[in-house]
Amino acid sequence: MDSDGEAFTKVVLAIFKVSGLLNTEGDRISEEFGLSSARWKIMGAIEKSDVRLTVPEIGRAMGQSRQASQRIVDVMAKDGLIEFVDNPSHKRAKHVTLTAEGKRIYDFLDKKQALWAAEAAIELTREELDITFNTIQKMVKYFDK
Repeated sequence: MDSDGEAFTKVVLAIFKVSGLLNTEGDRISEEFGLSSARWKIMGAIEKSDVRLTVPEIGRAMGQSRQASQRIVDVMAKDGLIEFVDNPSHKRAKHVTLTAEGKRIYDFLDKKQALWAAEAAIELTREELDITFNTIQKMVKYFDK
């Protein structure tokens, strides 16, 4: 019988595998726009937030460093997908928003992702999905301190 630590390690390794597979799927879904999963995730963080975000806030929302987010955001700004707007709370840390073109692409990908998600969920029950979500949320809460 596995100890709790061994069982947890199995879960972590499975999450690593799924993370890689999901990134590959995201790359495939977004490739027609020359995007990667990393860029699409930045767009999602911006679009799904209830408030305007700065680059460090995008990094925190995605569980990555400010520097990693900044590199991607800078390229996306050059590509005309996002823009920087003044932040009344901070002179240097600008808010990041989608441009009209970025929003158009994001909305298209959001619809495409919804169809993909419905197909991917066919083999899973709602109960399995809810348990998985709740378990991952507990892990996020534990590590996101």
